[in-house]
Order: sequence, then C-alpha cells, then structure tokens
Amino acid sequence: MRHRAAGKTRIEAIDIARGVALFAMAVYHFGWDLEFFGYMEPGTTVTGGWKLFARSIATSFIFLVGVGLFLAHEKGIRWRSFAKRLLMIVSAAAAISLATWFAFPSGFIFFGILHHIALASLLGLAFLRFPAWSLLVLAALVAAAPHFLRSAFFDTPALWWVGLSTFRPPSNDYVPLFPWFAATLAGIAAARIARDSGFLSWLSLMKPARWHTPFTFAGRHSLAFYLLHQPVLIGCVWVLAQIWPPAVEPAEIRFTKACASQCLESRDEAFCTAYCACFTDTLKVEGRLDALMTSTPGMETQSRLSEIAAECTMTAETGSDFTERDTSNERP
Repeated sequence: MRHRAAGKTRIEAIDIARGVALFAMAVYHFGWDLEFFGYMEPGTTVTGGWKLFARSIATSFIFLVGVGLFLAHEKGIRWRSFAKRLLMIVSAAAAISLATWFAFPSGFIFFGILHHIALASLLGLAFLRFPAWSLLVLAALVAAAPHFLRSAFFDTPALWWVGLSTFRPPSNDYVPLFPWFAATLAGIAAARIARDSGFLSWLSLMKPARWHTPFTFAGRHSLAFYLLHQPVLIGCVWVLAQIWPPAVEPAEIRFTKACASQCLESRDEAFCTAYCACFTDTLKVEGRLDALMTSTPGMETQSRLSEIAAECTMTAETGSDFTERDTSNERP
C-alpha cells in the first residue's frame, strides 16, 4: 500500500500487523486440524478461548482491510490496482469454495473470510470520504444489526451471505456481511484518525527490528500465505497421524464431551449433564450420531437438532424422565 503523505511505498508496521494476524490464524487452523484428526476433543476450537481467538483473528483481518483501503485510496481511488487486487481475492475465494465443496460438501465455504474481504473492499470504497465519527456510528449499527434484524426472509440460501438469517448456515468458515463489515468501517475510521492526528506519519518512520522480518514478509504476501498454509498444516498432521495415530473414542463419548464443553459456558454442571445425556440418547435412537460426528449437518438435520435442543432443555430444566416422552413423532 502507498501512503503518500509519508512519502513511503509501504508502512512496515501495517505489514507486521497483518503478518501477526496471519501467524495467529495458522495457529488456530493447526488446532482445527488436530481436532479434525482426533488429537483434540471435538468442539474444542469452536468454544471458549479458541472461539474468542478465532473471532479476534477474523476481526483483525477485516479491520486491516479498512485501514488498507484508506491508505491506498484516500487521495482518489486507484481503479487499476484495486481491480487487480480484487480479481486475485475473488479468484482465491472461488478456489476455496471449489476445494471445500469436494472435501466437505455439507459444510463447504460459500462465504468465508476471503469472500467477505472481497465484498468489504468493494463496499468500503463508498465510505472513504465519511468523517471518522460517522464511520464509528455506522460500525456500531452494523455490528448490532444481527441482534435486531434477523428474519426468516434471509433464510433462503441465496441470502445467507447477508448474515441476518434466523440460524447459522452450515459452513466451516462463515463471515457474512453483518456483523463483520463493522470491522472494515472501524478500520477506515481508525486510519483517518491516525492520519489527522499525525500518528500515521510517526508510524511510517518506525524501523522494524530484525525479528519482525517473518511477519513483514507474510504481511506483504498475505494472500499466498493464506492459500498455502492450510494444505501444509494438514499435510503435516496427516503425516503425524500415520506415525502416531490418535486414540479414537466412541462417537457417543466424543459428542457428549463436546456438548458439555459448550453447554458449561452458559449453564451449570447439573443442567449440562442432563441436557447432554438427553441429546446424546436422542441422536442414538434416531441413528444420527455417527453421521453428525463425521460431517457438517445439512438443513434438515439442523432443523431437527434445534428441536432436540428445545426438548432436552425442557427435560433438563424440569428433571422429567426423557425416556418416558412421546416418541411417536420422532424422525428416523
């Protein structure tokens, strides 16, 4: 990126920040790979600190998109370089969708981080001239939108990218417009404030230390890093699995542990014990447990899981005997 006021082709600190985010992403994906191959408990990377870690990484990436847009186009949109970069991102996003369609058809990535970055880059151009205070207000509204504007209207797959459906669509990486575009708006606002306060000029004069080199390099080649790191990590874990296979627990135990891990974030142990036992027993009776543990659930399964969750919540809260409930309407 070029910050003309500073008279430099790139601001190394921005590259370093992007590089740090990329390495953090690699750490998270390595954890996901370990979980996928059975070295970590199911549900580990989507709950607790791991979940917060993942959201922080995604937020930092999208925030830096806003910063980069402002630095590159504050004096006027450089359409040629913008179009070239956008084409590269769109092509990479399409490649990710195609690859995951074959690898994980029921949970393929139809609107992940790269898809969002492409859309946010395009939409962000419209906000480059907005004052910082208005950008921050808009960012707050975009972030809050999913809490107030969810509607069944957005449940159709063609509108899942918006992020206002009444459920989370099945995907291994889902970064919809709402609420994530808020981070891009905040990034544009932050860059404008940094320029107006003189912080950006000071930042451009910083000379990176030698230990920053890996982060600077990754930040300057972020798209290549993103596309290559996961195949390399999966390959490494696959080799490890051939040499030292993970211990495989029965699906029932793995599901119950994952259920309890997620449940205990918001409920007490007594409730979670009853709730997860109920959930596991229902899945076993309906013959869904093994399929659920080996693939991302489809729409019909998602709907049934919501029903089971409601039933088991009532069972756990009332202390009623789950086995005595009416099973005449159970699905096969």
